[in-house]
Amino acid sequence: MSSNHHHDTAAVTSALDALVSAWERHDADAYGELFTADATYVTYVGTLYQGRQDIVDSHRTLFTTFLKGTKLADEVVDLRFHGPDVAVVNGRGDTYKGKRPHKLTKVQTYTLIRQPDGRWLIAAFHNTKRKSLLESLSHRFAPSLIPAAQR
Repeated sequence: MSSNHHHDTAAVTSALDALVSAWERHDADAYGELFTADATYVTYVGTLYQGRQDIVDSHRTLFTTFLKGTKLADEVVDLRFHGPDVAVVNGRGDTYKGKRPHKLTKVQTYTLIRQPDGRWLIAAFHNTKRKSLLESLSHRFAPSLIPAAQR
């Protein structure tokens, strides 16, 4: 990995750290600023938000209702660059109150784009709830469904 990529990795992960920080402050505007103006955002219940304003407005509501008082846990599982200005991050995450959960139940994909000013912003986010029981049953009955990395 070139030193350039090393610097980019730090810049991408710091954008995700800023997301966690904005969530902790329940600052919907700061949260939205980390997305491109035309970003797409898919929640684990399947709602598709399109554009930064949609993302800001929905989080402003969430922070005062269903997700009031929550923090965001986020961990990067894989980070790949596709050319100099595009990064795809696969991770795990969860919202929580109190102590950070040991097992994070959501699987997430972020696509980040380097902006002309050098900042990395999220252009697309997709969140899926992991169904551990269904997953383990399917793996037991069809072991070839187990990801190669876990075999």
